[in-house]
Amino acid sequence: MSLSSKDRSSPNRSSKARAAGLAHLHDKGLKRGDAIPLPLTMASIFHSPGDSTGFHQYGRFSNPTWTAVEDMLGHLEDAPCVGFPSGMAAISAVLFGLVKAGDRILLSSDGYPTTRLVAERLRTFGVDFDVRPTASFLDGGFDGYRLVYAETPANPGLDICDIAAVAKAVHVAGGLFVVDNTTMTPFGQRPLDLGADIVLAADTKAPNGHSDVLFGHVASRDPEIVTAIQDWRKTTGSIPSPFDAWLLHRGLETLELRFERMCDNAELIAPRLKAHPAVRSIRFPGLPDDPSHNLARVQMERFGFLISFVLDSEEKAEDFIQGCALIHSATSFGGVHTCAERRTKRGDAVPPGFVRLAVGCEPGEELWQAIEAALDDLGG
Repeated sequence: MSLSSKDRSSPNRSSKARAAGLAHLHDKGLKRGDAIPLPLTMASIFHSPGDSTGFHQYGRFSNPTWTAVEDMLGHLEDAPCVGFPSGMAAISAVLFGLVKAGDRILLSSDGYPTTRLVAERLRTFGVDFDVRPTASFLDGGFDGYRLVYAETPANPGLDICDIAAVAKAVHVAGGLFVVDNTTMTPFGQRPLDLGADIVLAADTKAPNGHSDVLFGHVASRDPEIVTAIQDWRKTTGSIPSPFDAWLLHRGLETLELRFERMCDNAELIAPRLKAHPAVRSIRFPGLPDDPSHNLARVQMERFGFLISFVLDSEEKAEDFIQGCALIHSATSFGGVHTCAERRTKRGDAVPPGFVRLAVGCEPGEELWQAIEAALDDLGG
């Protein structure tokens, strides 16, 4: 029996309602004989006589395929969304589009490291930054920060912060609170509902789900923020490919089904990993004794599909990954295939034997058998 059936309530009805309507958004406005699957519009120019308002004009401004994908993402986030050609492009739009010279921002110190690199580039424009661990993100307050940015759960260590409490404190201090929700998707966690001003994500991961597209989005319920992000995209040309948008549209239609399977698999596998003698330590918010568990039960609808654990050495971590028949050795996560990576190779501040396991959609028992066999082969 998985943790989801023993240790947490079922996903709420609104999540199921969003999932039910997701594949039918394109139905609206269909005329007899229209294609039910989303057509792919590959165009840089559009017929635009008369006044240039209210329709597609030029490929850097808008595209019907983008619009359909942004409608799907907006349906999931319950907020207007702006699409980008990658998760990093979405992050860049928020950081460069909403801060100015003299501003200061705060970032998770243990989140996706490229976020900090973007902030360091902002220093050349007179923007400074600080970092703070996700688990103690509330410590020290938020006075003086124009923008506060947290990835929760943090990748790869899986610490989390109290989104509602941080949002309240940031707003009291007069700042904007941004949450990177890449690891969870809108089916696992809803930062805007918890008070965040902006949510962003790399849809390259689970939303697309097939490891063949780079995409990202920014969502907000503040019209001024949405307009600023749209203007940034149009001005800089940080626009997604219509074909990539079309592929993401296909992936989103099965997101709820895939995400549920991946989370179920993770909740099945995590306690078994914890019990295996080759595993020295493990992090997964769904484990009852995980430091993040109690908060995760409050603010997350599922515990996610990422598991981090530590083996004895770098060599054993690599041998495990290479030796498991149902694991791909690859960076990124969220695809239908289970993937794992030894994160020291990416420069993360983790032990040498640290493994990030991104659980996929394989049948759970068969996946565990392959993982167990690879761990057993490591020896004592």
